[in-house]
Amino acid sequence: MARNNQQINIPELSLVMLIGASSSGKSSFARKYFKPTEVVSSDYCRGMVSDDENSLAASDDAFELARFITAKRLKNGLLTVIDATNVQEESRRDWIKLARQYHVLPVAIVFNMPEKLCTDRSLARTDRDMAKHVIPQQISQLKRSLRKLRMEGFRTIIELNSQQDVDDIEEILRTPLYNNKKQEKGPFDIIGDIHGCYDELINLLQELGYKQENEQWHHPEQRKPVFLGDLVDRGPKTPQVLKLVMDMVNAGNALCVPGNHDVKLLKWLNGKNVQPTHGLQHSIEQLEKETPEFREETKKFIDKLVSHYVLDEGKLVVA
Repeated sequence: MARNNQQINIPELSLVMLIGASSSGKSSFARKYFKPTEVVSSDYCRGMVSDDENSLAASDDAFELARFITAKRLKNGLLTVIDATNVQEESRRDWIKLARQYHVLPVAIVFNMPEKLCTDRSLARTDRDMAKHVIPQQISQLKRSLRKLRMEGFRTIIELNSQQDVDDIEEILRTPLYNNKKQEKGPFDIIGDIHGCYDELINLLQELGYKQENEQWHHPEQRKPVFLGDLVDRGPKTPQVLKLVMDMVNAGNALCVPGNHDVKLLKWLNGKNVQPTHGLQHSIEQLEKETPEFREETKKFIDKLVSHYVLDEGKLVVA
């Protein structure tokens, strides 16, 4: 559940899957809180391929069209809402796979409505004649799905259990992703592959005009280094490099993304069995001379690094 004070928070770039039985209110909800262009409706796609939104015979073609549209939107970095029942695990599986393909977060908004409410609404509809067993069956499938959603890969799950829950929602807030730093415009100094060479890093920072005051490195003209990972291994002073970069990042004076060497070191710090090759043995030997507290701080720092940043209004991506 991700609700607070009648607000729903979802990631600004996500694949939002509406999940609920027929006539549970999904389409009305989508129309109220999302732009028409953001919603990919299974009914609409059925109509597009058959001129009949209720044609079950057109379902395969309709979902092929829906998937095509969704893929194009996600490729272009656009939030997309899937308006379909989605009560079966196999129907959700393809959407989650698509979200992962385009590196967006899957979100579930679940309409766990009373059966009588859905049935009464369905009976009042003049555009659809649904068999009596359909809605109870869909609700049964939905309830079996609820405990599995997080294991399926949904990072955000919002469950609405009554029409009052729906009516109480005032707005949907779109939370910026951790890697969205479009507001930062630099100038940036992009530095990669330090590999434990602390003295050379100091020389480089000084050459670029950075100064150290009160044990903190910064640039008088507000330039900001972006470290492209591989801070560790091979060189003689990996702990010193880590301390410098960690201090700058924690002070807001730098950004950092992880490299494969940093990720491998994290596995060692987590107690995993890794081969100490490609310079990792040097890092291990140096870090074993440091305090347990510093090793724990290093582990947390690397673990929190995100894969990439989007900077300067989207003009620059670093990874």
